[in-house]
Amino acid sequence: MRKLLGLLVVAACSTTANADTLIYAGTLIDGTDANPQKNVTVVIDQGRIQAIERGFKRPTADDTVIDHRNGTVMPGFIDMHTHLTSQLGAGSYMDRYVKSGPDVTLDAVHYAKLTLDAGFTTVRDLGDSYDASIALRNAINSGKVVGPRIYTSGKSLATTGGHADPTNGAKPGLLDSPTPADGVLNGPYEAREAVRARYQSGADLIKLTVTGGVLSVAKSGQNPQFMMDELEAIVATAKDYEMKVTVHAHGKQGMLRAIAAGVDSIEHGTYMDDEVMNAMKANGVYYVPTITAGKSVAERAKIDGFFPAVVRPKAAAIGPQIQGTFAKAYAAGVKIAFGTDAGVFDHGENAREFVYMVEAGMPALEAIRSATREAATLLGADDIGTIEVGKRADIVAVDADPLADISVLGNIDLVMKDGVVYKQ
Repeated sequence: MRKLLGLLVVAACSTTANADTLIYAGTLIDGTDANPQKNVTVVIDQGRIQAIERGFKRPTADDTVIDHRNGTVMPGFIDMHTHLTSQLGAGSYMDRYVKSGPDVTLDAVHYAKLTLDAGFTTVRDLGDSYDASIALRNAINSGKVVGPRIYTSGKSLATTGGHADPTNGAKPGLLDSPTPADGVLNGPYEAREAVRARYQSGADLIKLTVTGGVLSVAKSGQNPQFMMDELEAIVATAKDYEMKVTVHAHGKQGMLRAIAAGVDSIEHGTYMDDEVMNAMKANGVYYVPTITAGKSVAERAKIDGFFPAVVRPKAAAIGPQIQGTFAKAYAAGVKIAFGTDAGVFDHGENAREFVYMVEAGMPALEAIRSATREAATLLGADDIGTIEVGKRADIVAVDADPLADISVLGNIDLVMKDGVVYKQ
């Protein structure tokens, strides 16, 4: 009898172990250079892609079938510029005075779920408060909350009065003076300390603001804000810790300094010209456009009282230009990875970026690749970004054709991350 029970247990375990999830794809866009494939089955087991087969594979009794024979299946999208711990809105400039660390973290849990539901299974978070994005990443990884896979910089690095100095606009003495550990530095020695503090806090990468910005309570939106010795110290120290470096930048001089220092990517890039683009191409630097953020702040600049007086003219001047810069960069052959600056606009609306990229001249298939393979390449993540055997089963689907109408990506029907279905 014991032997029989043992055989039954083994049989039951074997049946469970052999169960697969089959995704039927009327069209498969796999994120590689391959053309879209018709009528294929993606076989998933234990969170990984086990096979990609022609036709619709007949399931066994234990298999799970997800049927998108009338739709399009793609890799999970990657947004390379988000801020999951905040969301710009009327009155949000007061958040730093009234919201605590727990408030910010709980907001981030909500924004993370919206982002995953929108089809973004991985994000790069580029600037938080209270290290909340690091805590959120850890909670998602341990299964305590639901959200995308997060690569985070923690707090952005700035110089005193720079774009990511949290004391801008506050009267002296109201807030404590920030230190390199708080992300505000001056000089190469403090630059090294700031990078090491990010490493100590558990950040995955370094983000710094090499020029002025639109939303900071400061006059300039494009002046250079780091000296070369500071940039070189940041990049060299980050490389010692195997951390990539990306920079917020609107003005030309700041971009040229950052490229010369050896950064990996440039965010926004509003006033880049041929010289900047050529330098980016020569040094393999990626461009992350954030067109949606530009569109959003330009619209909100028209609303009386939405922005502080010092911010409003910057939003009106800089915001509308990013889409045009993107068009020139794409035509020039600059490497582009998808990124939105979500949090500057409402989380969950990340797919708007696809529409603006296509409007500016990028074919829909290339826009999708920018949010899959190209983004994964910039991250240095070789197990996501494409639907290939052995990779993580991060998969999204729509029951429509995004190559005919890219806007359908704003309404995702299936979201799977690591083989687990979160939306169907």
